[in-house]
Parts: sequence; structure tokens; C-alpha cells
Amino acid sequence: MDIDVRGPRFGAAVTTVVLAVVLITGSAWLLAWQTLAFALGAAGGVGRSPYGVLFRRVVRPRLGPPTAFEAPEPPRFAQAVGLVFAALGLVGYALGPEWLGLAATGAALAAAFLNAVFGYCLGCEMYLLIRRLAVRAG
Repeated sequence: MDIDVRGPRFGAAVTTVVLAVVLITGSAWLLAWQTLAFALGAAGGVGRSPYGVLFRRVVRPRLGPPTAFEAPEPPRFAQAVGLVFAALGLVGYALGPEWLGLAATGAALAAAFLNAVFGYCLGCEMYLLIRRLAVRAG
């Protein structure tokens, strides 16, 4: 079943704010929260992430009906990619080196920002590219 495109974009906006605060404060605890949010989104789909639940229960009822939909698999893959970067960042902030925390968190922030502001999902594009390559190879 396809999903409302506004949901993942809302999640990316919240993620952008969270990751920006992590970079400003260096909070490993806040990055741990974001890592959990990515893990839930990767495991259950973006609708089951905390930001997806917030969108579905609080934001979407205040918006008009959706006009654009997308397959759930690319955003779910993007959550998994975000999970990898957030986990690397968490390792960097908690155990060192600090540059790893900054670089991995910055990369995740850049991807979330692109999705939130421009609707360009890097993880989704990676998913589609991998699928095309698998079809050609298979």
C-alpha cells in the first residue's frame, strides 16, 4: 500500500532539527533517540517511526487529503541508511573519535535537509539505483 509523501517529508523536517541540535550540543543522548527513531522506521516502515506516528495522529488530520503517494520501500530503505549514519555518529560521540560523530551526524543531517526542504530523498534514490542494478545483473 502506497504512503502519503508528506509523512516522510515531515519526518525529515523533524530529523533535520534533531540532528542540527545534536551537532550544536554534541548530545549523544539526543543522537541515541534519533538512532532509535531511524531503527523503528527501518524495521516497521516510516509510518511506525515516532515521527510517522506524530504525522499520522496530529499533523495529517489538519491537512487536506493527500494528493501524492509513493511506495513505502524506498523511504524505509532511507531510514535504514539514516540508521547506519546515526549509529556511526553515536559511536563517535560516545566512544570517539569525535570527528566520526560530527561527520556521520553531518551526513545524516544533509540527507534529511535535502528531503525536508527540496523533497529529494537520497536514500530513496539509492534504493531505486540498487534495484535497477540488480535487475540488470539478474
